[in-house]
Amino acid sequence: MYLRKEESQINNTRKKLDWRKLDNSAKIFPIASSKKFSTVFRISAVLSEKVDEIVLQKAVEKALEVFKSFKVRVKSGFFWYYLEENTKNVRIEKENYYPCKYIDPNINAGYLFKVTYFENKINLDVFHALTDGNSAMHFLKEIVYSYIELKHPKEFYNTNRKERKVIYNTEDSYIKNYNKKTKGNASKQKAYILRGRKLPLGAISVTHEIIDLNMLKQICKERNCTVTQFLTAILAYSIYEENYKKYNGRKIIKICIPVNLKKYFDSITISNFFSYITAKIHIQEKMSFDYILKEVQKEFKEQLTPEEIMKTMSANVKLGNNLFVKIIPLFLKKIFVKLSYIEIRKYTTSTFSNLGRIGIIGDYKKYIEEIFILIAPESVEKIKCSSCSYENKMVFTFTSILEDKSIEKRFYELLQKEGINVKIESNGVCDVISEN
Repeated sequence: MYLRKEESQINNTRKKLDWRKLDNSAKIFPIASSKKFSTVFRISAVLSEKVDEIVLQKAVEKALEVFKSFKVRVKSGFFWYYLEENTKNVRIEKENYYPCKYIDPNINAGYLFKVTYFENKINLDVFHALTDGNSAMHFLKEIVYSYIELKHPKEFYNTNRKERKVIYNTEDSYIKNYNKKTKGNASKQKAYILRGRKLPLGAISVTHEIIDLNMLKQICKERNCTVTQFLTAILAYSIYEENYKKYNGRKIIKICIPVNLKKYFDSITISNFFSYITAKIHIQEKMSFDYILKEVQKEFKEQLTPEEIMKTMSANVKLGNNLFVKIIPLFLKKIFVKLSYIEIRKYTTSTFSNLGRIGIIGDYKKYIEEIFILIAPESVEKIKCSSCSYENKMVFTFTSILEDKSIEKRFYELLQKEGINVKIESNGVCDVISEN
């Protein structure tokens, strides 16, 4: 009798847990993700002092009081996955594996993010079903701010940060803003897929190229292009020089660039709200960097308009809202989505995500040295790139499953050729493998 009563109380508690639907982008990630395709990204902050594990644990708990929408776990329904309130305690760990690893809810207390640390670095790994890079950056900043306040209580006594007063919501801004009548604009041309010997399963090579931001901006000003356009062109040219020509490529090089939709629509959602454009490089017999840069600029000009962005976003929303798709049971969706995702990924050579400038409140800056972002590579997009800027440094990061580092080296050489100071840091994965 006692056991039955206790079980009843547990069931009643479960019924009272808050839940919400996944946003339009997030619907796909729990279905498509796996150990080989984690859809996890990492944002890291390098501090000026070694991380105290106990203080960091308190800081994460404190940050979750502000970002309550991150206290969730993913659950499976009959038609779709959904998010449910997570009442378990979150736990941090010392970093002991490669970044952007698949987050298994069964061994992570159900949470869709993971906080780790190593020496003076704090890492936030996020499953894309939870949120996008821009919103995750706000969460990491809250963790870091809380950590610094707890670590230096006298200096930050009675602090009242305006960030805590910002109200985020979890609305699906895709549904709110899309246009049912807009036709799609997706490219039907398959992309060149990077080739080469791959690292052992699970291993990821990380290369940070730390760029002098003022010098980079000056070069972009002289070339009359944006920083993102310039770096996209450098990446495309590096791929062409070091991989495409080596393997006698035939298809076009296509670089996917995520776009923060909050810049184009009225939204303060903490959920995913991004789209993308694709820089298509049509290969000629003799190609120069200047030619590629002009091609990239043309693609940005044509696609980065409110009309074109609406087309891309609306096409994706309409697919998710399709009646036939809606009524397919989840177990069948898993089959169709995995097959579709294998095909869709063949339309991109690589991805480059630029989060832009990361603003930090003045009093906290002296405790933060660097901020960077990493995106998980996978079997099709074997190299993915990301960047963000903090103070006078931009960290451009390659995450790769290829043993060959010639693309990263060429990227570095091209920046230096332009007269830009660059410093390289690596996790040394390929060095260790080559020694063995």
